[in-house]
Amino acid sequence: MDSFELNKIAGAVLGALLLAMGTGFLAELIYKPKPAGDRGYALPAAEENAGAAAPAAAKEEPLPVRLASADAAKGQAAAKKCMACHSFEKGGPNKVGPDLYGVVERPKGGHEGFSYSAAMKAKGGNWTYEDLDHFLHAPKQFVQGTIMAFAGVPSGAERADILAYLKTLSDKPVDFPKP
Repeated sequence: MDSFELNKIAGAVLGALLLAMGTGFLAELIYKPKPAGDRGYALPAAEENAGAAAPAAAKEEPLPVRLASADAAKGQAAAKKCMACHSFEKGGPNKVGPDLYGVVERPKGGHEGFSYSAAMKAKGGNWTYEDLDHFLHAPKQFVQGTIMAFAGVPSGAERADILAYLKTLSDKPVDFPKP
């Protein structure tokens, strides 16, 4: 192969590159891309979410009103999600969580044979229906530092049904608070 052939090959490669670059520049001159603009949805700020959550919680009926219409049978069905970690029979074994038979008016963090977290032991006092309602709603908010991994029961009616079921699990049931 002589030098003239090499020059023709190099010229063809350079010409192809020049054509590709020139076509790109020409396309940019003819076609202008449209900016994205303000498409999509604006997300609310964190402060707006906190303000919206407060009125939603205020719409929930007070616990005594919810307990007056609570159904223990529905509560037993709703408490099935708790059975993975708790037992409900008298003298039942402690599982991942303590036995819940007779939990109302039992000292918080005081069921014998169960190792509670330091946060639960420090909470103090006895379990009331009001405390159990708050704990069932958001365990990690009611007892900050608890090791209970349950997210909570958002429905107030479902929590009342569970509390009605827990009332049946006692030798001396504690009366519901008066509406």
